[in-house]
Amino acid sequence: MWVRKRVDIGWSDLTAALAHCALPGSRATRAAELERLWSHAGDAIACLSVRSGFDLWLSAINLPAGSEVLVSAITIPDMLRIIQDHGLVAVPVDIDPDHLAVDPASLEQGLSPRTRAILVAHLFGTRQPLETIAQFARRHDLLLIEDCAQAFVGTSFTGDSEADVSMFSFGPIKTATALGGALLRVDDKQVRDAMRQVLASQPLHSSWTYARRVLKYTGIKFLTGRLSYAAVFHTWQALGRDPDQLVNGAVRGFAGPGFFQRIRRQPAASLLAVMRRRITRFSRERIARRGENGQFLLDQLRGALVSPGWASAEHTYWVFPVLVDESSRLIAALRQAGFDGSSAHSMCVVPPPADRPEQRAVMAENILPRIVYLPYCSALPRYEMERMAAVVRAVAESSENQSRSPVIAAAPQLSSSGQAR
Repeated sequence: MWVRKRVDIGWSDLTAALAHCALPGSRATRAAELERLWSHAGDAIACLSVRSGFDLWLSAINLPAGSEVLVSAITIPDMLRIIQDHGLVAVPVDIDPDHLAVDPASLEQGLSPRTRAILVAHLFGTRQPLETIAQFARRHDLLLIEDCAQAFVGTSFTGDSEADVSMFSFGPIKTATALGGALLRVDDKQVRDAMRQVLASQPLHSSWTYARRVLKYTGIKFLTGRLSYAAVFHTWQALGRDPDQLVNGAVRGFAGPGFFQRIRRQPAASLLAVMRRRITRFSRERIARRGENGQFLLDQLRGALVSPGWASAEHTYWVFPVLVDESSRLIAALRQAGFDGSSAHSMCVVPPPADRPEQRAVMAENILPRIVYLPYCSALPRYEMERMAAVVRAVAESSENQSRSPVIAAAPQLSSSGQAR
């Protein structure tokens, strides 16, 4: 069975990670080397995670309580949790399903006298241009943060020059994972200095803790091979358990209690060393091939179902979502054919503030519940993509009187070249 998401790390990297845990070296030296590699301008900061970095940045800028942050409407719940913990209010900004870019009209509508910042997430491997958003931010004296956790492409893109903060993740399910860690580029030197001061006061995430994580994901990597995963999947299913709970529970980065205690830590020297290794050995050819194969799969769908972000000019297909009303039917058909499709995810639609119900992100609310993730990865041969696309087309074509959502009905159909007709 083709698993929905593999851990993007090699066996040699896992071995090297354990070696670094045994001989971690100087944390300060590791951090300096890594930050210099990411940016020669001296504006990079290495953190334990994007959550840690975002929390650190909010601590440094210390916005007044009740300030509002405009947030692109699909994000992870922890980002909202961090905003709330700092006494701030998240206000959703709806997104365009074709490009997964924030909607300018929703951005204007969300603005209030209390607005202080904009947080934009690049979703599913797409990257939206920031020029228009940056102009809006400058016009209204707002800070602009971009969350690039799902848009890593190596050192060819380390953040948009228009952003005040750019955040990249090396978490367990990300491209070129180090099984943790993040890199932020922060434009303002005073803010950077304040962040470093806060970071230096935080306890250290130990190499022993990181070693346990490496061992955990070594086991997960072994179990997500085609044959081993099929055996685990069917055994779990035979026990009456939901395989989605098994997969999603295993790869959650900060599960359990004590969330803020766990994210407010300095990254271990061993983790910093592995992050540097993953960046220096990153293959741009592999990410380009993944993008080409994603476009091939999109073409094979022949417009049967819409893939959010299909029209984005920058798309590396970190994951491959499609929109469907009858998700359970498509997932069952995919799994029967040996493809572990899933609608499970760790994202949410940002709710509007209680006193501003008109700011509901209607388009995002239509997209997220209808997503099914196809088990797309760089190891998937094209003949298997063709077979998977045939399953998707068959389900779409056989749906009698399917009640199509406004998003699906309005989205353009694609030609065999992937262009709108």
